[in-house]
Amino acid sequence: MEPKRRMDGNLCSLVILSVALLSADLLLSSAAFLEPFDLLYDNAVQAFYSSDYESVVRNLEGALSSHREAQRTRVRCRLRCQDQQPFDETFSDLRFFDVVLRRAACMKACIEAKLGTQSVHKVSDEVIQDFNRRIPYNYLQLAYQKLKQPEKAAAAAHTYFQANPEHVEMGQHLEQYKNLQGVEENHFVDREARPHQRSFTAAVKLYDRGDYEGAVTLFEEALVEYYRADVECRALCQGPQKFEGHDHVRYRYSLHEVVSDHFTQVLHCEHECVRDLATRPSRLSPMENYLPLHYDYLQFAYFKVNRLEEALQCALTYLLFHENDEFMMDNVDYYREILGLDSNPREEAERYLRRHHLELELLLMGSRIMGVDFSDGNYWRSTGGRDDSNRIPSGTDGWMEYVPISEKKNITVIVSQQLKEGGPLLYDNVQLVQTSVALNGTQRVLLDNVISEEECAELRKLAHAVTMAGDGYRGRMSPHTPNEKFEGATVLKTLQYGYEGRVPMSSARLFYDTSERVRRIVESYFMLNTTLYFSYTHLVCRTAITGQQDHRNDLSHPIHADNCLLDPDANECWKEPPAYTFRDYSALLYLNGDFEGGEFIFTEMDAKTVTASIKPKCGRLVGFSSGGENPHGVKAVTSGQRCAVALWFTLDPLYRELERLQADEVIQAMDTQSVWSQGLNINPKDEL
Repeated sequence: MEPKRRMDGNLCSLVILSVALLSADLLLSSAAFLEPFDLLYDNAVQAFYSSDYESVVRNLEGALSSHREAQRTRVRCRLRCQDQQPFDETFSDLRFFDVVLRRAACMKACIEAKLGTQSVHKVSDEVIQDFNRRIPYNYLQLAYQKLKQPEKAAAAAHTYFQANPEHVEMGQHLEQYKNLQGVEENHFVDREARPHQRSFTAAVKLYDRGDYEGAVTLFEEALVEYYRADVECRALCQGPQKFEGHDHVRYRYSLHEVVSDHFTQVLHCEHECVRDLATRPSRLSPMENYLPLHYDYLQFAYFKVNRLEEALQCALTYLLFHENDEFMMDNVDYYREILGLDSNPREEAERYLRRHHLELELLLMGSRIMGVDFSDGNYWRSTGGRDDSNRIPSGTDGWMEYVPISEKKNITVIVSQQLKEGGPLLYDNVQLVQTSVALNGTQRVLLDNVISEEECAELRKLAHAVTMAGDGYRGRMSPHTPNEKFEGATVLKTLQYGYEGRVPMSSARLFYDTSERVRRIVESYFMLNTTLYFSYTHLVCRTAITGQQDHRNDLSHPIHADNCLLDPDANECWKEPPAYTFRDYSALLYLNGDFEGGEFIFTEMDAKTVTASIKPKCGRLVGFSSGGENPHGVKAVTSGQRCAVALWFTLDPLYRELERLQADEVIQAMDTQSVWSQGLNINPKDEL
């Protein structure tokens, strides 16, 4: 009988050490921990509505600093732990997971040394979205304005405006700051500017002025910053992932399937860093050919300062991205002929592209294994050639153009012969007010008397009774402007409250029945000849905040389209996530008109030219198709409260609203006298 072999001593100690590291707790003083930025942000918002502007500034500056430091800490710790716990050449299952466990323990210890318990720093998607959209800077500039610190207000306003150029009021504030005594040009800084983009922009300005020595220095600096930002972007991808469509309570895949699933999502995030680093604030699409452009500019700038060896190297590097670029190949031949020698592309670009291509291979393999669709973007697409008789690129025309990647689908063109309207309105009292022709557009309709004054009043009371139940917002501010408060509820939430006795069940039933009435009218009027399904339904009220309406000219809801990403500069609308691409028709049923402002407007694709304006009133319904043919928004509510039922519909049954199906079951149960016998299985969705 063959004797049993002992586990390798070194391997055994590695496993034991890994487990010990994972189970060890750090005894650190909580005083040294970073304060959660969402808590500071929430405190700032509360202080804003209490007019405590010093607290607003203190908490917002703290939140912004905490947000930056939390990200820096995660990046620093993940990179440090990767270096400290490398994968060696001797590979086995246990050694692989030993390194994984060691890295996990290292990162946990490193991050918690700065942040404290990581669960304290888990932040909602809503707060993350606010920080990505730079919403805190909107509050901050108003607070600095109240505290009579115009130079700091100007910086906050400028930072916000870079990511929100459609914000009319902020643009006016910036013009006012420019004329204030003590405010200088250098105060208008973007506090969130990304170093690699800032250096690149400054380099192009020098290049355009003919300062090629200065341009070379800044372009080289921009490249260093770019590759550093790429490493940091990848490190941030290593956080928790969302597994769309998986119920992890019943997740029963094998170890390697789970690892593959998670790894593929992390890898996809890392692969998309190319797009992220090339996308500037407020832009939906990355700048075309962003990274290769650095080497294109450099090869010509080096040529102009008579550093031909560097010019040749940069030209060869550009050809790594576009190997058949005729003009650059001519440049390479030119440099070789003058120098009488050859060179090699830059090593950092070669490493970068090798990794990029390997990532693509793994992503394609992972998508096949997990049964997920994946198509790689043409990240460095370059359109058109350069007209240059000297075979040397001569200018920078078009360097700021933002060209969408090739997969995007232009959905702004509607085939008119497929669209119909003018079907029956189904209900006797409903009155046709304006058609698409009168509203200067396509697939638009305005109707009156959809519900009565009494029904409007009852639904308004219902909105107040379930203030903020089920809408996904915090309830202290509108998601689109800090000058309004926002409250609302979904159909299912009102039915739940009706069952609990917190609102009249008759009111909840009225909300349900009213939404069904609107669905039937829209389906019939636009002659769809197929079932229109609910995608989302929301009873919502917006209230103007007293004392914040002077000279206000922003929008209550910015110009947008409902199923695509509006890109006014390109005069396009891109049907891709995060837009709700499955939505086909939209409707707004107004519940009152006793307020100032709040007009609904349709615009052209430029998001500026108003084509129709609609004044809300009780029982008035505006319905329209959800695509780029109907950009729309809501003017500021400057006094009083505006209430409406907002509805989105889809023609695809796969995307019908789960909560609506549950609400249908509740109504059916009520009608058969077995109300709530099985309880509600509520699955709230943040659709707005």
